[in-house]
Amino acid sequence: MSDTMKIAIGLLIPLAGTTLGAAMVFFLKGEMNPKVQKALLGFASGVMIAASVWSLLIPAIDMTTEQGGIVWLPCSVGFLLGIGFLLLLDTIIPHLHMDSEKPEGRKSTFSKLLMLVLAVTLHNIPEGMAVGVVFAGFASNNSSITVAGAFALAIGIAIQNFPEGAIISMPLLGTGISKRKAFLYGFLSGVVEPIGAILTLILTSLITPVLPYILSFAAGAMIYVVIDELIPEAQSGTHSNIGTIGAAAGFTLMMILDIALG
Repeated sequence: MSDTMKIAIGLLIPLAGTTLGAAMVFFLKGEMNPKVQKALLGFASGVMIAASVWSLLIPAIDMTTEQGGIVWLPCSVGFLLGIGFLLLLDTIIPHLHMDSEKPEGRKSTFSKLLMLVLAVTLHNIPEGMAVGVVFAGFASNNSSITVAGAFALAIGIAIQNFPEGAIISMPLLGTGISKRKAFLYGFLSGVVEPIGAILTLILTSLITPVLPYILSFAAGAMIYVVIDELIPEAQSGTHSNIGTIGAAAGFTLMMILDIALG
């Protein structure tokens, strides 16, 4: 299999996870059990934290070491820029979280449904960037990122996208739309991932020396989502320990995937 084909498959793996999760609207009845939802949100946060460290920040540090630069500079600058980028998007784009009645971002006339979808789309932007940049590292023949390591990240994000897809689509049924439309919106929220991955891949291939910065940027963006949204939602109300257990499971699984395959 050619490298181009490997990259194409890798970029689509996370979308497959979201699509399968969104398809749960056809098989599950009623709303998702709150305990299960908290566990899944915790699981997603654990996967993203582990991916940020093992798949993004550590390779960024290793690359900078190989290049002979200031080791702490790219990872620190890139990480903070990633946090700032998601903070900016969070401030500008109108969106609404599942358990909230008050929209965030700029005031708009968008429907509640559209703002719910936009909130999830914001989650998926850094995930797409992360997958794109690791495959860019593989394509550049950088020794810090192997094809197995790139696929480990793609598979890890796909695994956490599966419950995320269900968490997105199931509540949409409560807005009065059909199962087919709920699935479609869940699927569309995941389409931003391969698009973001492709754009990041193109940018990184054109400016190879910035690869450590973009790896760290993606890590910062993912950590922003975890701290600002996933963990608070997993810890809200009662049964917060379930979210913590889910986070531990997600972190461990992603760590194993990265170490075993990377």
